[in-house]
Amino acid sequence: MPAPHPYAALLDEIPVTAREVTVLGGTTAYWDYGPDDAPVTVVAVHGFRGEHHGLEPVIAYLPGIRIISPDLPGFGETAPIAGRRHDLSLYAEWLAEFVGRVAPGAVILGHSFGSIVVAAAVAGGLDTPRVILVNPIGAPALEGPRGVLTRLAVFYYWAGARLPSRVGTALLRNGAVVRIMSVSMAKTKDPGLRRFIHDQHDTYFSRFADRDVLHDAFLASVSHDVRQFAPRIAQPTLLIAAERDDITPIEAERELARRFADAALVEIADVGHLIHYETPAPAAAAITTFLGLDELDKR
Repeated sequence: MPAPHPYAALLDEIPVTAREVTVLGGTTAYWDYGPDDAPVTVVAVHGFRGEHHGLEPVIAYLPGIRIISPDLPGFGETAPIAGRRHDLSLYAEWLAEFVGRVAPGAVILGHSFGSIVVAAAVAGGLDTPRVILVNPIGAPALEGPRGVLTRLAVFYYWAGARLPSRVGTALLRNGAVVRIMSVSMAKTKDPGLRRFIHDQHDTYFSRFADRDVLHDAFLASVSHDVRQFAPRIAQPTLLIAAERDDITPIEAERELARRFADAALVEIADVGHLIHYETPAPAAAAITTFLGLDELDKR
């Protein structure tokens, strides 16, 4: 039985339409939230192994903004790009074309691995007035507070890619492993919220197309970080960081902010790498302030 969704009532008040568009020769699925005549449009890019549902708790607190939320190629309802390796250059190229086709001039938001994709695309020339990075990957993942666990993850994804196809895919979709990942990231003590987080990961964390796409994306996520792109991003940038993030420590996020030409850092206490699930209201409040939309309905 699915866990109760703590943000469902707010989401029900926001109109949403499922759409598709051709990008790089493939079909990208995306969801269009909020009013068509909103003063600001934001394109929101989810993290590794996730898909658009993961960012819905933040969207729930942004009722007056239009949010365009696609599934990355190879995840959720977006098929892989045929004949391409799903590395960072592919994802950055895909994002630039997607924005150009669907929402040119939109503000660009990225969470976790999405922060790397967004930073790479903007540094590469994607036109946007502002950038928002939630739980940005501000340092090499292998050097984070749980670097040992990250190294175990490297072995896990390597084994999943090297074992016979059926066995490797089963390993990568193993529910017990997904639950371990979920438990290790969640910081909240609220049992209902923890059940919701675990249910979200159980439901959506294995909606990848195949093990090759997953392995490519994982390598991209641990081989790059936002630091390498920050000096080439001139647009005003908002970093929303967690004080207990096990992937990028808060000290590294503070150093990351100094690498941008124009960056504001908002730190959220008592949360880790799941700001979008555990503290979406403070994240949304930081976003509305950054966009100059404080007069919008604050939920």
